[in-house]
Amino acid sequence: MSFNDNAQLDPSQVQDRRGMGRGVKVGGGIGGGLILLIAALLGVNPALLEGLTGGAGTPDQTQGTAPACKTGADADARLDCRITGTVNSLNAFWPAYLKDYGVQYPQPKTVIFTGGTNTGCGAATSEVGPFYCPNDTTAYFDPGFFQELVDRFGSSGGPLAQEYVVAHEFGHHIQNVLGYLDRAQQDPQGPESGGVRVELQADCYAGLWARYASSQPDPKSGQPLLEALTQQDLNDALSAASAVGDDRIQKAATARVSPESWTHGSSEQRQKWFYTGYQSGDINKCDTFSAPSL
Repeated sequence: MSFNDNAQLDPSQVQDRRGMGRGVKVGGGIGGGLILLIAALLGVNPALLEGLTGGAGTPDQTQGTAPACKTGADADARLDCRITGTVNSLNAFWPAYLKDYGVQYPQPKTVIFTGGTNTGCGAATSEVGPFYCPNDTTAYFDPGFFQELVDRFGSSGGPLAQEYVVAHEFGHHIQNVLGYLDRAQQDPQGPESGGVRVELQADCYAGLWARYASSQPDPKSGQPLLEALTQQDLNDALSAASAVGDDRIQKAATARVSPESWTHGSSEQRQKWFYTGYQSGDINKCDTFSAPSL
């Protein structure tokens, strides 16, 4: 989904820590990194992160924004600006949407980093993939992951494939606000587990945003940040959702599928729940915890 060229971005909503991370090594070698990637990819498990990284850390002291990200044209041309623009869009959409349900939206923080950075959930490296930390209500993104999504996992490289990743992590923030996020820790693994249901609900929330993003006006300009979604955009998002299914990742890594260790759901399930949010536009349809089957 492309940005309107003249849309005005707000780079102050994103902290840029690139080149400032501490580069802490998480896990041992390629195997450790792969285990972490499978476990944390597009998700959140703060207990797991703390256990593997040696406890909670504090954010880097030196932070900045991405001043070059000013317009929608910048967001179409540069990945870091696309992350910034998507964050702007999400921060415009969710307050208005949740207001109808009597829920206030506390704006989360967003960090772009490379290599490694400290978080409220512990020190983390790029190997864990994008994640949301509820301890500091911050979503973390290493832009290098988005190329990994294409090269390593076979996703399309379209804009909405990348924007879906950002929207999914913000979905975890919504779960944190609504009180669903902790269910992942209570029942973390298995094909019908709380962990899987949490991840699929975040996919559904990403689909909600995708449905309304092109009609949701930016509070400052009154104009939508994003252009109308096309069928190709939708295909790109579904491609990304499929690429990070547990079954697909496990098969690529070990040549076998083990549903008992799933934490995020299958490719088919991830596509299904993203599309449920997109098609229905109704947050009540995203109740994966009451769904008899996923």
